[in-house]
Amino acid sequence: MERTGPPARFSGLLAALSAALLVVGGLAASAPAAAAADTDLARNGGFEAGLDGWSCTGGSGAAVSTPTHGGTSALKATPAGSDNAECSQTVTVKPDSTYTLSAWVQGSYVYLGASGTGTTDVSTWTPSSPGWTQLTTTFRTGAATTSVKIYTHGWYGTPTYYADDLTLVGPGGDPVAIPATPAGPRAGTITSSSVALSWTGSTGASGYNVYQGGTKVLSVTGTSATVTGLAASTAYSFQVTATNSAGESAKSAAVTATTTAGGGGGGSGLPTHALVGYLHSSFANGSGYTRMADVPDSWDVIDLAFGEPTSVTSGDIRFSLCPVTECPNVESVAEFKAAIKAKQAAGKKVLISIGGQNGQVQLSTTAARDTFVSSVSKIIDDYGLDGLDIDFEGHSLSLNTGDTDFRSPTTPVIVNLISAVKTLKAKYGDKFVLTMAPETFFVQLGYQYYGSGPWGGQDPRAGAYLPVIHALRDDLTLLHVQDYNSGSIMGPDNQYHSMGGADFHIAMTDMLLTGFPVAGDTTKVFPALRPDQVSIGLPASTQAGNGYTSPSEVNKALNCLTKKADCGSYATHGTWPGLRGLMTWSINWDRFNNGEFSKNFDAYFGG
Repeated sequence: MERTGPPARFSGLLAALSAALLVVGGLAASAPAAAAADTDLARNGGFEAGLDGWSCTGGSGAAVSTPTHGGTSALKATPAGSDNAECSQTVTVKPDSTYTLSAWVQGSYVYLGASGTGTTDVSTWTPSSPGWTQLTTTFRTGAATTSVKIYTHGWYGTPTYYADDLTLVGPGGDPVAIPATPAGPRAGTITSSSVALSWTGSTGASGYNVYQGGTKVLSVTGTSATVTGLAASTAYSFQVTATNSAGESAKSAAVTATTTAGGGGGGSGLPTHALVGYLHSSFANGSGYTRMADVPDSWDVIDLAFGEPTSVTSGDIRFSLCPVTECPNVESVAEFKAAIKAKQAAGKKVLISIGGQNGQVQLSTTAARDTFVSSVSKIIDDYGLDGLDIDFEGHSLSLNTGDTDFRSPTTPVIVNLISAVKTLKAKYGDKFVLTMAPETFFVQLGYQYYGSGPWGGQDPRAGAYLPVIHALRDDLTLLHVQDYNSGSIMGPDNQYHSMGGADFHIAMTDMLLTGFPVAGDTTKVFPALRPDQVSIGLPASTQAGNGYTSPSEVNKALNCLTKKADCGSYATHGTWPGLRGLMTWSINWDRFNNGEFSKNFDAYFGG
């Protein structure tokens, strides 16, 4: 839920400051001598140099030429979701000194403040200012304070605000030197898709940038980091710089690390571009029942829909073929198993898909976790399958209040699912194929919202797949998010994208291949997946689900993502010719629709 008003602690009158002349013996005397040393310490407070010196959360800020209060530029910042569009900078100050912070602002619920003062942090705000209004506040630094953060921000769910001519007037602090170049880095744990790095810190550094092949890929505050989303059996070069308010050091000496072979949980057994489809094996609907032996050769991965639990929290997964009364043309179990072997002999992968719309699975206890492992193993062994597809929907996954970091989840249903899948992977080894088919609500919506949010009240399912994907990324063969049955989703361009056209698939897929800050927090960035781990999920026909996309629009999306052509208004962050392919719901609906989806895939990739 959006928060619609400011907290009461920010109310009150704005203090007005004035300078006075002292008259001594009939002569005008200036203010005390200490004030003569006061200066404007804010860097680029008029935004004439763009956002130089400023950091805006979630990419929310930009310098614009209109409206302005003075000069040719001003700050424009737009709150989105749980991001209040804070733009800030850290300023060097003197201890035990008084400072005046001022800015001209325009908009609803615009705040100006300072934190880290060492005494009482201050802020002031205006609830509504259709024209330029000056905000001013003062503070005194503590006995050991040498830097403060000054900031401006809007409020959750409110429109864009503007700020200009921001000043911080007071005695200047001692000059800050650019930190020395860090010693290192050193490579630690290396997997098929990640390299852990560490280095010796630099005195005076407030953060560090990690460069991969000369391109900055991470910013951290500590002296270690893990670079993810790498290709297997590939050599990479890394360097590190130290940063503070004065700037950035030179790059460190380079360290080279080569990722290990394999990874992706059996992905090497797939063609470069693969077609994934769900087969209605345990039920019938308007598309009709399709025997395993009749599945066309176009399909490289066949997901058996569905294995379902005996109860929501049991973890006991069962699978059986559609009953004859519902599917008169269903084959026998022996024929079904023989057809699976024939598909595998032809290079196809056959998986059991767990969940679906009706199969709610909540592994809330370790007992349910262990039962999940044993029951899924039994299905895989009985039918001779290649692996597992996780299609948890509805209320299967949600985050407990206070579980706010996707990198270290604490919610039992999340932690137990991760543990269960890792156990299955360890049991079956590198050939185990692991795929996931979350809805956009559980993945890309995490750009705006994550769980119940910092104050509670949000849907706890928002972004709930992110910790599962992240923890299993080194075991993951394919992620094919369902780009259908979805509401509009905000992309990293801070624009909403809607189903049915190329733009939606381009934006949603770009997020997976580029990475994105979770809930607008730039310190919690969901790292990019490898392109060979990503497929686009679409409905096979208008009957299969909301968000049907015509073949011409599907091809536009593929052209943009793999060739940087036909991209439309959304600007991708890269080009990925290794994008694995497409997924659809479903094989049955595609046959019902005369094979439109699979034929278009074959034509595009030369199948």
